[in-house]
Amino acid sequence: MIKYSELKKGGYVMANADGDIRRGEIEDLNNSDKQVCVNTGVQGFWFETEQLSPIELNEKELMNFKFHKEVKEDGTIKYMKGAFRMLIPKEGDFSRMEIWYRDEQRHFEEPIALHIFQNHFFAMTKVFLNTGSFD
Repeated sequence: MIKYSELKKGGYVMANADGDIRRGEIEDLNNSDKQVCVNTGVQGFWFETEQLSPIELNEKELMNFKFHKEVKEDGTIKYMKGAFRMLIPKEGDFSRMEIWYRDEQRHFEEPIALHIFQNHFFAMTKVFLNTGSFD
């Protein structure tokens, strides 16, 4: 389950409609009923937060958002999109990370979900991170 307060328009989550689990993008939020409209490819459907689950942040997700990858000499991996940067300790290890954009830096000592990463990206860049984001 995901906390309602973590959800923002444009975030990606997994939505469970009676056992049919699909990836989707949040289109709208109903604050009074704490329901979330998720478009799973055809149209938006309303879900309770108990029907939503996070998507793991990994290299495949970053590549979908057109991040560029650089393997550093010390084995760390840097991902870049415009002036935004992310550094992880080694290939495939998203258990800890550092992200930065211009003068702002943030450190994470545990894995974060894709929608949380999108929230941080937006807070730092003022640009929504989706497949149409700047290159």
